[in-house]
This record gives sequence, structure tokens and C-alpha cells, in this order.
Amino acid sequence: MQIDWNSLRFSYTETDYIVRASYHGHRLADGTLEGTWSEPVATRNKILPMHVCATSLQYGQEAFEGLKVFRGIDNKIRVFRWQANAHRMQQSAIGLYMAPVPTELFGKAVELAVRKNKRFIPPYETGATLYLRPLLIGTTPKLGVGPGWDFEFIIIPSPVGPYYKTEGDAIPCQTFIVNRHVDRAAAFGTGRYKVGGNYAASFRGTETAHQQGYDCLFLDSRQHKYIDECSAANFIGIRYGEQTQYITPRSSAILPSITNDSLMTLAKEQGLKVVRRHIRLEEISQMDEAAACGTACVISPIDKVIDPDKNQTYTLPQAPGKVLMGLRKALQDIQYGRAEDKHHWCNIIQ
Repeated sequence: MQIDWNSLRFSYTETDYIVRASYHGHRLADGTLEGTWSEPVATRNKILPMHVCATSLQYGQEAFEGLKVFRGIDNKIRVFRWQANAHRMQQSAIGLYMAPVPTELFGKAVELAVRKNKRFIPPYETGATLYLRPLLIGTTPKLGVGPGWDFEFIIIPSPVGPYYKTEGDAIPCQTFIVNRHVDRAAAFGTGRYKVGGNYAASFRGTETAHQQGYDCLFLDSRQHKYIDECSAANFIGIRYGEQTQYITPRSSAILPSITNDSLMTLAKEQGLKVVRRHIRLEEISQMDEAAACGTACVISPIDKVIDPDKNQTYTLPQAPGKVLMGLRKALQDIQYGRAEDKHHWCNIIQ
């Protein structure tokens, strides 16, 4: 299979192997799980036989992750912060009454997926990466409402191109439109977990926005007053001043982004004041830069936010901005081995 690395998009390309591990157990009287995980194995079979009454299909017992594998400037293979993904998937599993995947098993599966699909890791110069999609699903057949006790853990590798297909270093800006009529997640619901139901719930908002040529900005579900998520990504605002501020929402309904966490660490090192708090929508008028951030895009600068209900448009004076673009470069320099990995975020696979 010949791949034109330079033409890759951020979409699925089939590789040689996926990696699977299975959990079989039972629930005790107090509702807790008791069982064991199998060792991860690589298989060429991408088809998963599953009972039609599996809890993932009937009741949404499902969680997933996303992480990247980079071929560096030194030709070494780096996996970025997989331990953080393992921890976040464990939190999602606990939240949905699934068996958490142990960190050691998660790491073994990641390394096996990388080794078995090494030929799909794109060359350094292309800007493309190998994307890993860990998936956890409930497979117990159940018709009555309740959590299952059998689970399948799968890692799906796919080479992906850079999120933006642009000439040179140009990064396009996005315009977001506010939607107060669709809630992505409730305050004490599943918003903090990376589960498919959150994304399906957001489609009414995101697809409506896309049809208008925009992306969707979700507000908090209680008052529709505070910024929650930019489509499927965290929000970052930058405010210049004597000490420049990096401002990002604090909310029980948003996903704890590993990219955002990494950028906050780098922002502190660069002397920025990192602030996590509720952010009123109107505060965008006081921001000098803003962006969405996530694994796929790293940073996606925002040039405008449209609030159709109040006939208001907020325009960002710096889009893309020097602060956020500097942080983006600093993070990617670590991922590609161009800068020292002081935080030991990258695992090198020999």
C-alpha cells in the first residue's frame, strides 16, 4: 500500500493491525465489578462481532480517546502523553460503570499498535502523524436497563494529515456561532467524560453551524451565560496586559483537554498568568486572542464569534495571535523532538 503522505487529510486510513483486549467479569451485590483483562493482541481483523443487545449499543456504554504518534526531526518515534489518555479513559469508564483499562495494559496496547503499524508512521517533513483511537465498549447482552460486565478495549491506528491544509505556515481562522438552543452536556452529566453520547448530542448544534459556514460555540446548560466548549474542543482566551493572561473555562461539563493542560504548563513557563474560571460570553470583547484547542488541531484560532440571539458579533483583534501561535509552536517542537522534553511528555519507542 503506497500512501501519498502529503495528501493525507484528518480522516481514516486503514492500517495493518488493530489491537484488542477483553474483559470478562460479573457484578457483585454492591454493584462493583469483579473480573480480569486479557493481554492485548494485534489482529488484522477490523470487524467486531457483537451481540445486538450489547450495552454499548443499547445504553451507550462506550468511551474513547485520541492521541498522536510523531516521527521526530531525529527520526525517533514519540508517543505524546499516553499516560494522560489512559487516566482520562479510566475516569470515563468509572463514570459510565465500565471496567477501567489499567495503565500498564493501556501502555502495552499503545506500544504494540505502534510497532505493528510502524510503516504507517509518516515521515517528519510531511507534518502528518499516526493517530491512535483507543475505544472501550460494553459487550454484555442486556435488554433490561443497567450496566454490563463484559468489555472490549481496542486501539485503532490511522495515519492522518495536518488538521489544516494550507500553504506554508498559514493557519486559517474559524468563526463560531453561539447556539443557546442545543446543550452539548449538562453540568453534572457526562460532559467531563470522553464518550460518544456527548458528540452525538452536539451534532444538532455543530451541523447547523457548519451549514451556515461556521463552527458552534456551546454555552453552559444552566444559564446559557458562560462559555463551555468550542464545538468539540476547549476554549482559550488571551488578554494582553502587564502580565498577559491565558484564560480557559472551569466547568464540570467540559472535557479536561490534554492539549489544553499541556499549553497551560507551557504558558506558565513563558510568564503568562493562567486563569481557569467561568467566562461570560461578553468577555470575548475584552480578549486580544482566542482559539479552540484539541489533539487534532492543537490550536485553532478564532477570528469572530457571532451571537444571533442578541444580534452581536465579537471580532478578535489578533487572529491568529502571536501568543497562541507561539504556544502552538512550543508544543509541537516538543512533540517532534525539536526542543527539550523537560516534562517527559513523550515516550520514545525504539
